[in-house]
Amino acid sequence: MPQNRQIVLDNCPVGEAVATNFKLVSTDTPALAEGQVLVRHHYLSLDPYMRGRMNDSKSYAAAQPLGQVMIGGTVGEVVESRHTKLAVGDKVVGMGGWQEYSVVDANVPGSLRKVDTTHVPLSHYLGAVGMPGVTAWYGLVKIIAPKAGETVVVSAATGAVGSAFAALAKARGCRVVGIAGGPDKCAYAVNELGFDACVDYKEHADYISLSKALKTVCPDGIDGYFENVGGMVMDAVLVRTNAFARIAVCGMIAGYNGAPLPMTNPALILVNRMKVEGFIVSEHMEVWPEALTELGTLVATGKLRPRETVAQGIEAAPEAFLGLLKGKNFGKQLVKLV
Repeated sequence: MPQNRQIVLDNCPVGEAVATNFKLVSTDTPALAEGQVLVRHHYLSLDPYMRGRMNDSKSYAAAQPLGQVMIGGTVGEVVESRHTKLAVGDKVVGMGGWQEYSVVDANVPGSLRKVDTTHVPLSHYLGAVGMPGVTAWYGLVKIIAPKAGETVVVSAATGAVGSAFAALAKARGCRVVGIAGGPDKCAYAVNELGFDACVDYKEHADYISLSKALKTVCPDGIDGYFENVGGMVMDAVLVRTNAFARIAVCGMIAGYNGAPLPMTNPALILVNRMKVEGFIVSEHMEVWPEALTELGTLVATGKLRPRETVAQGIEAAPEAFLGLLKGKNFGKQLVKLV
């Protein structure tokens, strides 16, 4: 059996996460028991939610245990099988974690999902046609539930979730506005992802300035907002929301280092009779087949053209993850392992 290199969480961050929170180790891959398969990972997914798990405090996901492989999504290939329904060469998606191989009990429901790479590249099953895409789908379809002609806004607009959100919202006849960091990301949002407009939050020192910019590109106000960031960005959006606006709260990356995120004008939730709903997409597995079908079609037909930032090798995962938290990635952040 092959040697397996892994990244484990060595210690919890104090404030900002740093590379020394992680440790690279090697271990022997165990022999397979009946019903198990050995998966060689081709890509592992890096996602903002992982930062919350690193804290020794309550988060919406279970804490990452110290000394154990970092939790995360993977795509790869079955290289050995003792399961009747999975053969060597099958391409699969799972939660293999930050390591080169994983031994998976394929009898556990949901542990692995076989995927077709004929029209959708394998890596996209960690982004547009995976958890981030379904996250965008759920927040838009089930919480914001837009009508054609409404204006919807998403922060972190060019990331894996934001890019899928744009394609899904345009397919429903919405005006779609993004909030992203930097002129290159805003140009990509408009020119390639199909956003009607994109606001560069880095050009604004406070929420009042950002709110004025949003007023220019959302002249009819904001009917739906998909929240990935929190802080100043959320304050700016709240000022521009219409009566009965719906906000899907997916992430609060501005607060992942442990700093509190006070709201400047929470009374606007009452004034505008808003619906504000947080959600975790893994709690809504019943929608995944419908969502993945639509997302796969959007990618296969070229209506969703997700971009990826790819780091090379398992040892690159910590620095790539820290870069993701600072917005250095362009689109979905992956680590290529083969």
